[in-house]
Amino acid sequence: MQKRINIKNKRATFDYELLDKYTAGIVLGGTEIKSLRLGKASLSQSFCEFNERGELFVINMQIDEYSHGGHYNHKPKASRKLLLNKRELKKLRKEVNTSGLTIVPINVFINDRGLAKMNIALARGKKQYDKRETIKDRDNKRNLDRVKKDFR
Repeated sequence: MQKRINIKNKRATFDYELLDKYTAGIVLGGTEIKSLRLGKASLSQSFCEFNERGELFVINMQIDEYSHGGHYNHKPKASRKLLLNKRELKKLRKEVNTSGLTIVPINVFINDRGLAKMNIALARGKKQYDKRETIKDRDNKRNLDRVKKDFR
């Protein structure tokens, strides 16, 4: 039985207001997918950007080297191509160029067919006071849950 791989970017929802969500495939090499299946990846400082040919890449995604890779191992912080429909790519590029939004990865997972997929979102950066509001809401929810638990 294979365990479910779901690597999350917890900073994304704290730093950004997520507007539209998409699911994209990732182009990975042999040792990259093996390392990802072991759960050795991080999305904490990663972001997405377009190259000059209109292709979408994820930058700063950390996939650790595969332990049995030898000299065939990959670079841990290499940029990796994301696969979306042409219509979706055109829409994302238009939004990024015109309204100053950014594309952030939310999580990486392995689907039922064994393929690596990434959920990405079109996002707007939060201001400092929005972040404080998020912290306050989270603390209030935690306290309310604690009171409900004691009440039962």
